[in-house]
Amino acid sequence: MTQKIAPGTIAMLTIAPLLWAGNAVTGKLVHDLIPPATLNFLRWALAFVILLPFAWQALRPSSPMWPHWRRYCLLGLLGVGCYNALQYLALGTSTPLNVTLVGASTPVFMLFIGAVFFGVPARREQIIGAVLSIVGVVLVLCRGDIHQLLSLRLVIGDLYMVLAVISWSLYSWLLVRTSEPTSIRSDWAMFLIAQMVFGLGWSGAFAGIEWSMDHREILWSWKLAAAMAFICIGPAIMAYRCWGLGVQRAGPVVAGFFINLTPLFAAVLSLALLGEAPHLYHAIAFALIVAGIVTSSRR
Repeated sequence: MTQKIAPGTIAMLTIAPLLWAGNAVTGKLVHDLIPPATLNFLRWALAFVILLPFAWQALRPSSPMWPHWRRYCLLGLLGVGCYNALQYLALGTSTPLNVTLVGASTPVFMLFIGAVFFGVPARREQIIGAVLSIVGVVLVLCRGDIHQLLSLRLVIGDLYMVLAVISWSLYSWLLVRTSEPTSIRSDWAMFLIAQMVFGLGWSGAFAGIEWSMDHREILWSWKLAAAMAFICIGPAIMAYRCWGLGVQRAGPVVAGFFINLTPLFAAVLSLALLGEAPHLYHAIAFALIVAGIVTSSRR
């Protein structure tokens, strides 16, 4: 049997992949206008300003957040600082569809990280599912050409996305391994802004390194402004709010299944906005990944 999930939780875990698919397509559209780490930093800076009126209490010296600052520092590094910066960096050499398909391997990494770091052993069905999903990811990495796999010629953007997936898997497990008071955890705005405080420091540091190495200027335009407005409100605030609540209700492994909706949404959006039609190996890879996660979720 498979685990049943409440309709409200399903909705939250579906909205997040839809917005993240839009994030991948938008990141590709503006890649030539702004460096990736800078885009990530400005995205979260704007999201912080928008969220501040609703959660400023979390920043008071007497806030119950501060005794748990190490936890929020780590969450900010993994979820705010690393994941999105690596995704935008991946879009420099990869496509939104490929990036989201590699991202669909997230549940596999969640199983592995849960077993190794959190003492949650993987069952036989989960191992079989993991093998199917890994085969699907490898198919994406080699672009459906076995000769590319044998010669180890991989697009660097796909490897960046694998690192992003590892970062996100750790982040999702830490969301449910919590010790902070309910007053912070139950208020989504305070919980998210607590992560942003430290995440802005990490993303700002990464942007500073990028500025010292990449002297590309930001090409401001209405296109970039519209993209910034979308990614700071949709994929940053709304998607993180839905994902955080969904993971707390369904657990990281079950919630990870819904990540597989992201490539489907990305394929539709890429075709509509970028003219990038999916290939046959994309469909096969997606089917393998979904089959793997469905098998993993059975008990």
